[in-house]
Amino acid sequence: MTTLDSGQATSRFTSHRAIPREVWPLAALAALLLFNFFFTPGFFHFEWRDGRLFGGVIDIADRASPVMLLAIGMTLVIATGGVDLSVGAVMALAGAIAAHLLVERDQPLAVALLAALAVSLLAGIWNGALVAYLRVQPIVATLILMVSGRGMAQLVSEPDGQIINVNAKAHPGFAMIGNGSLFSLPFTLTLVAATLAVIGLLTRKTAAGLFIEAVGNNRVASRFAGINERLVTLTVYAITGLCAGVAGLIAASDIYASDANNAGLYYELDAILAVVLGGTALTGGRFYLVGSILGALVIHTMTTTILIQGVKVEYTLIVKALVVVAICLLQAPRFRQIVLAPLRRTGKAGAA
Repeated sequence: MTTLDSGQATSRFTSHRAIPREVWPLAALAALLLFNFFFTPGFFHFEWRDGRLFGGVIDIADRASPVMLLAIGMTLVIATGGVDLSVGAVMALAGAIAAHLLVERDQPLAVALLAALAVSLLAGIWNGALVAYLRVQPIVATLILMVSGRGMAQLVSEPDGQIINVNAKAHPGFAMIGNGSLFSLPFTLTLVAATLAVIGLLTRKTAAGLFIEAVGNNRVASRFAGINERLVTLTVYAITGLCAGVAGLIAASDIYASDANNAGLYYELDAILAVVLGGTALTGGRFYLVGSILGALVIHTMTTTILIQGVKVEYTLIVKALVVVAICLLQAPRFRQIVLAPLRRTGKAGAA
């Protein structure tokens, strides 16, 4: 056997290393959809009603939109080697501010939305400043706002942190955010697509994406290379805060009310999980925005499937965890190397 033949034989079994990270969440999503195709009657049934398309798949994407928005911002933060645990609290704060200004202060919709997004942006800048300039550990810095942010949302919803109900007829623009449609699809999907397009262009068509990955790979080396790593860190946290604000407006608009106690509760965990499922490593470096979107869809499709199949609530999180572990193992090069080692040895023996 020549050296060339040996290399060709080996390459057949090492090509898995070149598999794009997005393939694994996409394969998991396809498997879940295929399962529902056979075992969930009417799952792929679509219905046109009142100028809008309805169906199980569309409903899942609609419900996943807040997590998809959070995952977009979280991807950038994790790519720098950080994490943001406060996005759920920022969601609650943004919804509370918008509802308070609309109902209690009788402010125009534009003022309420801009105020909510401005506060969300400031929350992200606060996190970024603590991490970038004061060198507070990201998990500690964002944990501060995770606790205090929900408290501030409850203060905005005084007295006693009550739920502020928003009349859909009196505020149709607000209702449009979480319940409206555009091009026959939920308006929430338009918000997600627009956010993904803007962030994608910013990170893939400019040097911003390289700066983020450089900071995540080696913060000190990137500084010596001339990158303002503090500004990069501050920017990604600010973007994440803004994404959380939009997600909070969707959540409040969806139920026509702001619930400071439950809005965005534990969403930060789903966002982090979606990023990891999408192929972005928690250690920072290269990131995959589309993979994070697919990860969010996998989470919500899996949750919906579990509920539809009547799995007991006690087992829901266990099943979810097992699926997540399986996907993460498939993404790990070392695991794939161990699994494919017998195939590699067989290939070499056959070539010999």
